[in-house]
This record gives sequence, structure tokens and C-alpha cells, in this order.
Amino acid sequence: MKDVVIHNWEELQEIIFQGVWDEKLMRYRSNFVYRGVCDKSYGLVPKLNWVCSHCLELEKSLLRNFRKYAYADLGNYNSFWQMLSLAQHHGLPTRLLDWSYSPLVAAHFATEDISEYDKDGVIWCVNFVKLNQQLPKVLKDELSKQNSNSFTIDMLEKHAGDFDKLKSLSENPFVLFFEPASMLDRIANQYALFSVVSDAGTLMNDLIPDDESVCFRIIIPKEVKLEIRDKLDYINISERLIYPGLDGICKWITRRYSNLGPIYNKNHKR
Repeated sequence: MKDVVIHNWEELQEIIFQGVWDEKLMRYRSNFVYRGVCDKSYGLVPKLNWVCSHCLELEKSLLRNFRKYAYADLGNYNSFWQMLSLAQHHGLPTRLLDWSYSPLVAAHFATEDISEYDKDGVIWCVNFVKLNQQLPKVLKDELSKQNSNSFTIDMLEKHAGDFDKLKSLSENPFVLFFEPASMLDRIANQYALFSVVSDAGTLMNDLIPDDESVCFRIIIPKEVKLEIRDKLDYINISERLIYPGLDGICKWITRRYSNLGPIYNKNHKR
């Protein structure tokens, strides 16, 4: 897998806008989605596989208990995929991975945790349109019929009402991307979508071909994390936007007033 190491804000801008001009539309459009992580050593491993690696069958128990104890808060979220999306956003270990259509939102997630500033961050860049070619025919046909590159919850419900039905669509594991309904402000603000693998025991890393036109990584060295972080704040990509409400405001204020410059920028070249 190709790694592109950036050394400043300008190089980040250059790489994320590289090749996104669509000659047919005469517009800037990208088939990539992005995932930012604070430590480049982390692979595409869902929280379920971190927490329940000893027994992935516990996934059913996690979702059953979430549905039971969160009943009062679920309201009209009757769809399995709506319930799953809500659980993911509130921290339940699931097989979902968070992605964004925005590379700068991904850059936020790669640089938000100041306790990880001693590690290089990473932005995973995946051409999900090309990955769609691995989908079972019935799902590819649905995307074609809807003239879409990602699934909505309604589209998923037509063919796979839960994980068991999703897995039954193909003997081979596959990954798909779907957009949750904008039931929370943070979902809309994060320009979010999820990936899900049909088999919980298969990691997304194993389904991505070794082809930089399908996947590459942008490495944010620890030496430039703070520069990227500060410049994201200037264009209003911060906790205030990403996590609407008092929690996000307090996270943003705490980081803004932390004495980070003398620690991480003492050798910074402007």
C-alpha cells in the first residue's frame, strides 16, 4: 500500500485535491472516502474486533442489550441499520468503521487527540466506487438502479435486513458503504458514512487490493500534527463542528488553551 508523507499544510492540500477534476462534469469530484486515525500503526479494525476478538459472536449480545437498555432513546429507530448507526455513534463496539466524504474532517480525527501527538497520524483514502465492483450482483444492480455509489438505509433494508441476511448474499466476504440517515447533527456535520464487512471475522484490510488507485494512506508526521491541527481550526473544522453541543465546545476550548506550542513546535520550520 502506498504511503504519502506530508511535511506541511500545503502538501496536504495538494494531495487531497490531486486527480479530483471530472472532465465530463467540468467539476471537482472525488470517488474517495477518508478515515483519520491518530496512530498510523492502526489498521482498518472495527471496535468490535478490538473488544471482542476472543469471541466475535458476542456481537449479537451487544446489539440485543443495546436495543433492550436504550429502548427509551431509540424512539422511531425501528430499522436494524438505523439502530446500528446510532449504537456506533454512541460508542458501542460494532463492526462498522466511520468514514467521511471530507478529507479535512478525516484530518481532524487524525489530529484531535493531543495525548497522541508523539505518534504519526494517518488518513486512509479509499476509492469506494472501485471497491463496489466486489459487491454481489444484487447489490451492484441496486446501486446502478438508483444511480448511486453508496447505499442508503432504505436500499440496504430491501436486500439485507440484518447481518445474517447480508452474509447470505455471497459466499465470499465483501465490504459496502452506506450513509446513515441524518438522525444526529454530528452525522451530518461529519459528512459521514460507514463501511461494513459482511463477515465480522474478516477485516477490511484483507478485502482491499494492493492498488494505489483503490487505497493509499496520507501520513501526518508527529512533527506537523500541530500545524495541521491549528490550521483546521482556522477553517472551522474543530470539535465545535464535529461534536455539536457542550461536550464539543469544552473539548475545543481545552485543546485551544493547552500549552502545546513549546512542546511540539520548538523545531517547527515555518
